[in-house]
Amino acid sequence: MIFPVKISGTPSALMQNVIAGTQSWFVAEEVPIAFVFNQRNYSIMMATPDDLIDFALGFSLSEEVIKYPEEIKSLEVLHSKKGVDLKFKISMKAIEKFDIMQRKRNSIGSASCGLCGLESSNSLFKKLPSVGEVKMKVDTKVAEMAVFALREKQLLNSKTHSVHAAAWVNLSGEIVIIREDVGRHNALDKLLGAMALQSVNPSKGYVLMSSRCSYEIVEKSAKRGVKIILSISGPTAFALRKAKEANISIYSLDKNRVVEIIL
Repeated sequence: MIFPVKISGTPSALMQNVIAGTQSWFVAEEVPIAFVFNQRNYSIMMATPDDLIDFALGFSLSEEVIKYPEEIKSLEVLHSKKGVDLKFKISMKAIEKFDIMQRKRNSIGSASCGLCGLESSNSLFKKLPSVGEVKMKVDTKVAEMAVFALREKQLLNSKTHSVHAAAWVNLSGEIVIIREDVGRHNALDKLLGAMALQSVNPSKGYVLMSSRCSYEIVEKSAKRGVKIILSISGPTAFALRKAKEANISIYSLDKNRVVEIIL
């Protein structure tokens, strides 16, 4: 572990058993998870309360609160009946940057609704970093093996049939890491956090999503140097434009074939 972690309280139930008519099945849990940096509230995400250390790191990196995992000095995970608090202690350099970012947000937000909306819109069109000069390619036949293996790797989804998965696949088509969540963005943050903790080289594989490839998936991946995204559902047009900007290769499933999507 890169940083010390303290876990307090009883973890919330991952799943609940429900009755519908004469049938019973499991449903995925979804709870508020608060991100607090050096006693400063930042965000509350509705998410499935497992793999929280991965989620804490991945979200912090995706939001650019920190640039490197080593900037987290400690993490406390507090479980309660109402949800989970993730209490971080981050470096002085990171918290100074955080405070500047928050002051800018508060200033724009209090100026007018129009300006607030304009700032949010502008952030969508902020240029993404390029992940490389040459687009990386994947062997589509090998990638098809990973797609068809994904379902059996989704242990939570096998019980609930309602959660998304994000997986890291090596160039041999083997699923090395998989994370699940009710939110596809959360699942990806968990995966990116796990990859950072395990020092995974983003040039040695690709991200496989069980759902569509939206612009947020591209944005989070670009920030972490991911060069290829394979999504079972097709991408959006905006996601393709952002992927082109970042030089990320996008693949999707066309019936039973993996194909490259080019804008």
